[in-house]
Amino acid sequence: MIVLLIYIAIFVAAYVLVKFVARKATTDYASLKTVTFGDESAVVPNRFASVISILTIFLLWAAFTGSSLVPSFLHAPGPFIGDATFTYTAEADGVAPDDATVTVRVFEVGNDAEDPVVDPGDGWAKNDVDTIGAWRSGLIRVDDNDEYGRDQGHVVTAINGTPIEPGGSVETDYGRVGMSPKGTLNFEPSKGWQMEPIWLPAPEAVLARLSEIASDGYRDSTLWEHLGYSLFRVIVGFFFGALVGIPLGYAMGLSDWFRGWFDPIVEFMRPVPPLALIPLVIIWAGIGEVGKIILLFLAALWIMAIAARSGVSGVAISKVHAAYSLGASKWQIMRHVIVPNSLPEIFTGARVAMGVCWGTVVAAELVAAEKGAGMMIMVASKFQLTDIVIMGIILIGVIGFGIDILMRYAERLLVPWKGRV
Repeated sequence: MIVLLIYIAIFVAAYVLVKFVARKATTDYASLKTVTFGDESAVVPNRFASVISILTIFLLWAAFTGSSLVPSFLHAPGPFIGDATFTYTAEADGVAPDDATVTVRVFEVGNDAEDPVVDPGDGWAKNDVDTIGAWRSGLIRVDDNDEYGRDQGHVVTAINGTPIEPGGSVETDYGRVGMSPKGTLNFEPSKGWQMEPIWLPAPEAVLARLSEIASDGYRDSTLWEHLGYSLFRVIVGFFFGALVGIPLGYAMGLSDWFRGWFDPIVEFMRPVPPLALIPLVIIWAGIGEVGKIILLFLAALWIMAIAARSGVSGVAISKVHAAYSLGASKWQIMRHVIVPNSLPEIFTGARVAMGVCWGTVVAAELVAAEKGAGMMIMVASKFQLTDIVIMGIILIGVIGFGIDILMRYAERLLVPWKGRV
């Protein structure tokens, strides 16, 4: 919640600042009067806003993981590390209550730590020591070294002078001291706002892991082999899905018989997520490459069929009548009117289908694969290698974004009339 609020605050501040600077720097007053609301072709991405957005996400990631890539004053409050102390008050049968101090050395997880050295004290309640890793908690049996144990009615009644009961807790300057239902103390050091590396590693840790896997590979395959296998599966599955889906969509858009015959099937399969088909595909085609390609084929098929059908149905009838009036044959109308006017819809469907295929192949590789981006994420998650998981997610996102950019570029080259006719 805190991260979201900070992100929103940076967004608002950047928006106001950019708009103010742009307004002051603008001398073309005619452009300020241009109406863009509701005109999609007039709204293009603000590249400066894109850069700020990416930098903001990176800054928040670095700040809440204590990254060395940003100055320390930008770091969110981290976990307490050092020697924490608190005093407990104990009672026992037949003796006056006594106080003792507990010293807990909180250390960074992954490093070695030795118990602090303290004087045991003069009373029957002796001072205690312990070690606990940051972001962790631990039970402290303070009665173990006291002269009167639980057999003599040893009970802790207060922490730093604040009464405590079984199931209760007391906040100290170094963290929370709780008491279990059986009366054992539990110390939980202050965690701060930073994320534990096992949940979210710092950017440099992910970058180091990327460099390591890029040079040494992972699970007997190089990083490029893993990504190449995933990309190959997507391309092949999408190709066959488009090869079948586009003609099917054209047939449904041009023939009421084809529309009536296939519409129930397409509309039934369209809302079914491809992941729901994984068990069925495994039963039919096994866990090999054929099964994965069939799954990707089914993921792209219905999207491409609907896109082609929508493209044909969206052709203005006035253009068809104009072509007929000029003596065009049905084939010429198909070649020069239907296909060109339906291509924008088909390319939009292709972009969606490629995105769905790319997400589906990762899920398919989670089930059974020896190579692939999804396989890397699955295996890493079993061993809690969060840096590899995040690295895989970032690579998947970058490749998916790159595929979409290539699709947009191909659309500009092959369909230059989009939005102009």
